[in-house]
Amino acid sequence: MSNTTTPIIAIVGRQNVGKSTLLNRLAHKNLAITEDLPGTTRDRLFATVSWLDRRLIMVDTGGLDPDIESVIGQQVNIQISLAIKEADLVLLVVDVKDGLITPDYEMADIIRRTGKPVILVANKADNLKMGQEATEFYSLGFGEPAVISAFHGTGISDLMDRVMEELPDQPIATPEEDTSVKLALVGRTNVGKSTLLNTFLGEERSIVSNIPGTTRDAIDTPLDFDGTNVLLIDTAGIRRRGKVESGVEKYSVLRALKAIDRADVVLLVMDTEELVTAQDTHIAGYVRDTAKGIIIILNKWDLGKGQDKAEVTQTIQSRFKFLDYAPILFVSGKTGRGVDTIIPMALKVQEERSKRIPTAKVNSVVTEALSAHTPPRQGKVQLKIFYATQAETNPPSFVFFVNNPKLVHFSYERFIENRLRESFGFFGTPIRLTFKARGEKC
Repeated sequence: MSNTTTPIIAIVGRQNVGKSTLLNRLAHKNLAITEDLPGTTRDRLFATVSWLDRRLIMVDTGGLDPDIESVIGQQVNIQISLAIKEADLVLLVVDVKDGLITPDYEMADIIRRTGKPVILVANKADNLKMGQEATEFYSLGFGEPAVISAFHGTGISDLMDRVMEELPDQPIATPEEDTSVKLALVGRTNVGKSTLLNTFLGEERSIVSNIPGTTRDAIDTPLDFDGTNVLLIDTAGIRRRGKVESGVEKYSVLRALKAIDRADVVLLVMDTEELVTAQDTHIAGYVRDTAKGIIIILNKWDLGKGQDKAEVTQTIQSRFKFLDYAPILFVSGKTGRGVDTIIPMALKVQEERSKRIPTAKVNSVVTEALSAHTPPRQGKVQLKIFYATQAETNPPSFVFFVNNPKLVHFSYERFIENRLRESFGFFGTPIRLTFKARGEKC
């Protein structure tokens, strides 16, 4: 287990300075987008991107509204404050064309009071002259601005280099003092996560109602389960795209993403009456990308109205083809039916994640796989796998030393993964395969 989490970077500023344009530029052009995250302003609210092989969550916010007497203005300003609070780094965006105006000072004061690290971003510097005019923003007190044009894409690489310098070094994965198995309940609003938690504990630990979004923060509850220390993390529901309302609830999504980062095993809770939605696959994709263990929990099965488990299982598996290793449980948090199977299954998944296979056994399976399915070739050169070894656990990670990594087709990698699963299990957890040229270090 490690304490490594994905840094959150909040993009803030007054209205119409190009915050959403910057986010879209980062997501689509200069960075490799790995996952669209829940929520939206007009275009996008969250995006997970990568820079120099490090994952980052970029968060767009509404523009600071100077009319603090209006309800909308108050909500937007609350959102900004919450986004800054949850962020590891803040990008304060200003408009070179408009120059320095009063709302810029107001936004700077809000950020300064939080004590969060900040990079000043002078946007809309579409030519050299405008870039030179960005010097007036020094008076905000955040040092030299990063001069960019989000629309044209200039200055983005330099900005991201500065972002990486400001972020703390990514911690090395080391065992934590807290050895509890961390289970995060995630899913859309009103699927019954808090009811499940209360059933686990036999008490009203979380407020339960049929109003979507009742749980706004991630709530940690320690539990001694037959001698095993378990930490249950109940999270705010993640709404479907376009359904994230203004105010506090919008940024509770960030807490849910942080909970996934903290977890060993994620309990993805879905509703029997709605089955798999686009948002469910969205959440599952984030869980997969963070390489966490996962169990798919179909809650409210008491309301299933005679649905056939086999048919429902097939429907779920067809929508979650990228999670074919995930067990599916049918439960009812309200009646308690099947709930007693969840934690034992989660502990089994964590056991699978911690499993280490001797190198001799790994190579025996690989040798049999090579005999059963001829490796791919390119021209006269055929892929050769010299040997393989398990390099890490949590998740199980294997390194294959080959003559040419470029010869490894996705389909053959998938074939090898399936053979490892057939031989060693690993249900409920992703496994990582890395192919290296002989002589490279693990």
